[in-house]
Amino acid sequence: MIIDEQVRKLIQMSLQEDIGNGDHSSLSCIPAGEMGDMKLLVKEDGILCGVDVAREVLRQVDDTIQMECFMQDGDAIHKGDIVFKLHGPAASMLTAERNVLNFMQRMSGIATMTHEYVELVKDTGVTLLDTRKTTPNMRIFEKYAVKVGGATNHRFGLYDMMMLKDNHIDFAGGIEKAIDAANAYQKSKGLDLKIEIETRSLDDVRRVLAHGGVHRIMFDNFTPAQIVDGVKLVDHRYETEASGGIVKETLRDYALTGVDFISVGAFTHHISSLDLSLKFSK
Repeated sequence: MIIDEQVRKLIQMSLQEDIGNGDHSSLSCIPAGEMGDMKLLVKEDGILCGVDVAREVLRQVDDTIQMECFMQDGDAIHKGDIVFKLHGPAASMLTAERNVLNFMQRMSGIATMTHEYVELVKDTGVTLLDTRKTTPNMRIFEKYAVKVGGATNHRFGLYDMMMLKDNHIDFAGGIEKAIDAANAYQKSKGLDLKIEIETRSLDDVRRVLAHGGVHRIMFDNFTPAQIVDGVKLVDHRYETEASGGIVKETLRDYALTGVDFISVGAFTHHISSLDLSLKFSK
């Protein structure tokens, strides 16, 4: 992961939240200058993610901590594996411990779940996307983990793509008015963003096709059979995306419809963190 200024700031904020005016437990129990060794132990099979973030957490806490790394993001990991070993001031390593684990466990959990979904449909040609259903201030880490797991990032935020959903359409007064308003807005602002529009029925799809002015049509809460019909109607004139209520058990059915993209909010809002442990070595 690229550790840029934004990432450094977010890590700094997480450390400030956790440490406050001092790690009094470690400071009281561990003599100043006491050195030690720790190791990151894998306790559950999965896909590793967050090594560079852990390295930056450690650097910000104490840049004298040394890391010897044996595995990298994207590696398949198994119970009993050692990801890295640390050597340095014992108190500093304990201060960093929880933030190292918070980032790596969640990021690895996302990468693991994403990888499982990708493997289910890898022969279908569909592209799996994440969504904006992310933890506040954790989006950059969570979307990176999705990529490590093998899926593709949808728009990062509200600013890099226009998505006209049901509320936008209803407020605008209908599909055609929403599309026209979006294009007029872009022209007035000098923008060149892709426009995606949500459809709730095959009649909606027909209206979008008759009007034009978008780049991608989303089939929202369609059944696989309805999406097959929708894909035939679109006939490659626009990108197509399936979204809404798609779970692991139904994913392959949707992937076999011929749709271009499937967005899965569960990648980032319905995952279990991977079990990792940071322990002192004897």
